[in-house]
Order: sequence, then C-alpha cells, then structure tokens
Amino acid sequence: MLVLTRKKGEVIKIGDDMEITIVATKGEQVKIGISAPKNVEIYRKEVYEEIIAENKQASVDVAAVMNLFKGKH
Repeated sequence: MLVLTRKKGEVIKIGDDMEITIVATKGEQVKIGISAPKNVEIYRKEVYEEIIAENKQASVDVAAVMNLFKGKH
C-alpha cells in the first residue's frame, strides 16, 4: 500500500485519467473528491462488499430455481 500525506486542495493522480482531490479535513475525517472516467465504478468498500454478497446470493437463488425446472422437462 502506498501511503501519502496531502493537504486540502492537493491532488493524487492515478494513471492518466483519475484524480483524488483532498476537499476538506475535519478532525478524524477527510473529504475527498474523485475524478474518473464514467465507465469506472467507484464505491465505498462496505457498499461494494454488500453488492458482492447480494450478487452471490442472487446467483444461488437463480441456480435453485433452475434446478427446480430441470426436473419438469
């Protein structure tokens, strides 16, 4: 992991087309702005993990339904 120290208004570049800007700091919190191409999905980690878990559950549910129909033919 790369660890950087930045001040309000400073920017971190990722590749040619992504930037993370430090917008504000207040106590333990840091507010950031992210500029990235529209095709790049950006999520908070806890939201991303929830999406992955829901997708796994949905695929299990679909497989269960498909198994029900296999015996009907």
